[in-house]
Amino acid sequence: MNAQVISSESKEISISMKNADIGILYVIQHELLKQSNVDFAGVILKHPLTDEIWMKVNSSTKPLGELKKAADSAIKTSEEFKQLFNSKIKVN
Repeated sequence: MNAQVISSESKEISISMKNADIGILYVIQHELLKQSNVDFAGVILKHPLTDEIWMKVNSSTKPLGELKKAADSAIKTSEEFKQLFNSKIKVN
């Protein structure tokens, strides 16, 4: 995945990503929207032929820090789900 900051201000950040999975970004968006100081978190597929995804985050605090917290939370949740799934399924 290649990520590039399009614009960054004190309360807003816009990021462009290529070769990324939009499903993962939807999970991060969900985690962002659960945070009380995040006003907006959006993900769009800019154009299917360019494989470019844009994400924008508006926050009352540092949006890049909020993005990092949301990604960490998504990783933790997916690990918990993996452990639950593996405990219920026997793999041969």
